[in-house]
Amino acid sequence: MATQTGLGEPRGPWFISPDLEPDGRGVPGVPGEVLAADRATRRRRALLAALAVVALSIGSGGLAGGYVASQETSTERGKAAQAAVPADLVAAAAQVVPGVVSVMVAGGGKSASGSGFAIDDLQHIVTNDHIVARGGGGEPGGAVMVETSDGRQFPARLVGRDSSSDIAVLRVPPSAGLTALPLAKPGATRVGEPVLAVGSPLGLAGTVTAGIVSALDRQVKLGDNRHSAVQTDASINPGNSGGPLVNARGEVVGVNTAIATIDGSGSIGIGFAIPIEQVQQTADTIIGKGG
Repeated sequence: MATQTGLGEPRGPWFISPDLEPDGRGVPGVPGEVLAADRATRRRRALLAALAVVALSIGSGGLAGGYVASQETSTERGKAAQAAVPADLVAAAAQVVPGVVSVMVAGGGKSASGSGFAIDDLQHIVTNDHIVARGGGGEPGGAVMVETSDGRQFPARLVGRDSSSDIAVLRVPPSAGLTALPLAKPGATRVGEPVLAVGSPLGLAGTVTAGIVSALDRQVKLGDNRHSAVQTDASINPGNSGGPLVNARGEVVGVNTAIATIDGSGSIGIGFAIPIEQVQQTADTIIGKGG
């Protein structure tokens, strides 16, 4: 299977969710004439309605969702946070990159690519289920390959997948020798702490971007499912999907899954990761069933 290279155009459908307010709560029934009375509110909501959440794998077809982001999020804050990278993040990047892989899936006339990371010493790899779904990896004849940070490629077996949590687990041969990434303790992630997003955005393997945790328990919708996500302003793009979001100690705090966009454009500094507590629980269940 050929490795994706270059800055190919991200693809994949997306839509705007009509049932989320800027704070992520459901919209109660409000007469249209009441809303029309406040012109400023209308303009604000029209702007926020241009935001969409995009699943971050690169491929044909796939899952996507909609989200109306909170007005309190500031992209300018993200730019300031990325201006200086502390030395501990440099050490964290060096620790994490060897355990992160590019994931390439093909089957049923479809293909997709994303990222993943080793979660244990048995060479289990966590990634996003929507990568497998987009690439046809779960179909008869579907194939999954991973590429390590030093350019080695290995076939991967699909251990199992859970579409409701958007988590899938792969397993590669022991010869891959991937370094398992440590996981952050449940409830330890804090708003404002520095984080790194690691993966293969647009096919560029081993890419590391820096930011902060912008919010916790942010409600987003992907496909038919709602997720409670870690929000970050670290720059993530299609291809980052399935890769780890790590803190300054190199511990995984979440799995990068989606970004908010304006009119379908690229990263605007509003990204979402599945919290590590949910990832670990789902991965343990999948591994327990599939080996």
